[in-house]
Amino acid sequence: MNARLTRHIGSLFAVAILAGCAAPGSSDQSASAQQPGNNFLSSNGAHAVAPLAYESKLNSTPAAPAQTEDSKSLADAEPITSGPNVGNFEQQGRASWYGRPFHGRKTASGERYDMHALTAAHRTLPLASWVRVTNTANQKVVVVKINDRGPYARGRVIDLSYAAAAALGMRGAGTEKVKIEGLTQQEARVARAQYASDSQMN
Repeated sequence: MNARLTRHIGSLFAVAILAGCAAPGSSDQSASAQQPGNNFLSSNGAHAVAPLAYESKLNSTPAAPAQTEDSKSLADAEPITSGPNVGNFEQQGRASWYGRPFHGRKTASGERYDMHALTAAHRTLPLASWVRVTNTANQKVVVVKINDRGPYARGRVIDLSYAAAAALGMRGAGTEKVKIEGLTQQEARVARAQYASDSQMN
């Protein structure tokens, strides 16, 4: 009888010890919560009870790969263009111009013709492309956007807006021999800025 009682008490004692070790809030969790590198959450899961240790595993994050010759940063990226590039185009011939009777009418591009804007009509160049036009008689230059189709008169290669014709000094002449050079969108932006700057100075 005494042997059974002793074994029974021993079993109860062992169960009590095991239950104490498994209970929440044990010394293992308390000790690990004090060690750097742990980020335990409170019972409601809302707040950290120990700060994140920045000197721990975060320092082993791999560094960004070194830039190679083939890789480019955003600063080196080509600018977004809003139209076609016709940088290889070149043509010579006679230019004419059109003015007030067409002012406000729709062009082939869908835009309204503005006689005071620097635009032009061409039979084959893509709409929204830009060209530099030089009056070969006086070497005056203007940059225009192709937004219409024409001219349809024989022997003429480009039909300029009133403003473009005025810039080339050809309003009185009606037609002049010109040189047309296609531009990329980037070249057009630079040329337009330069033209605007020169116009303000004159």
